[in-house]
Amino acid sequence: MNLFTVRKHTLLLIASIVWLAAGINIARIGFEAYANNHVTPINVLLSAAVGAVFWLFVFGKLVVKHTTRIASYEEERHFFLKFFDVPAFVIMAVMMTGGIAIRSLGLAPEVFIAVFYTGLGTALTCAGIRFGVNWLRFEVTPA
Repeated sequence: MNLFTVRKHTLLLIASIVWLAAGINIARIGFEAYANNHVTPINVLLSAAVGAVFWLFVFGKLVVKHTTRIASYEEERHFFLKFFDVPAFVIMAVMMTGGIAIRSLGLAPEVFIAVFYTGLGTALTCAGIRFGVNWLRFEVTPA
């Protein structure tokens, strides 16, 4: 047993924590931007639409894909970063780099940050919650 290995169901908990942290932080940035007079019914609807699109077409599918992959592992212990595969880490790095660049270089107006980040952060938070639910279910009835 290696110091950096965890039981396979723990990978779901790690994924939950990572996505909750990312989602809450991104949503916080969006909410802070909303606080600067950007709260309008259309902006709130646009944030909801962004969140729904990211949940339905990206993060919801990602949760299912990685939960299924983790549950299918035959070995019980795995390196703690195996909660994602390499392509998922690449996508995460590209999204983080893009988000940081957009904000730090002022490439988007604050209203965009409010709308987009709130929707994206909400979808990411939902992914973290779903990974947590899958971890709890896995604890009760392992696949």
